[in-house]
Amino acid sequence: MRIEWWILILVYFVSTGILFFIPKQKIRLAVVAFLFKQIITFLIGLVVVELGWLEYPIRLFPSINRASFTFEFYAFPVICALFNTRYPNNRSAQIKLSYYVLFCSVMTVVEVMIEKYTELITYVHWEWYFTWISLFITFYLSRLFCLWFFLNEKAIYFNEE
Repeated sequence: MRIEWWILILVYFVSTGILFFIPKQKIRLAVVAFLFKQIITFLIGLVVVELGWLEYPIRLFPSINRASFTFEFYAFPVICALFNTRYPNNRSAQIKLSYYVLFCSVMTVVEVMIEKYTELITYVHWEWYFTWISLFITFYLSRLFCLWFFLNEKAIYFNEE
């Protein structure tokens, strides 16, 4: 079996493991964040692939979709669920911004390494900073959506009194 398939299997195990770090009292928040991020990555992923900016030479369901099911439909949404459930609500603006920067930077570094050393993703007309910017925007949009969605339950899900 090629190394790419082992990486895909590892991504599924790690992503599933991340789910255990989501607090039980915030499961509803995690589900909303997961589904919202899934919608965003589905749309953006299809556009980017159809425009030929990115390619996923090795992927699940190659005859159905040219986007990466593993990353765009599972891994990124799981990380977004963790992001929203562990968000530092009662901290300073600098800490909150650092939280965004940390998540986006780690995910971008991992993607760049995967692009450079495997055939899971190929940048055609794409650069690492497009990934970082798109991650930042989608995390921000998911955060705004979750705040709006749970507006009446803010104290429960966002540690506010």
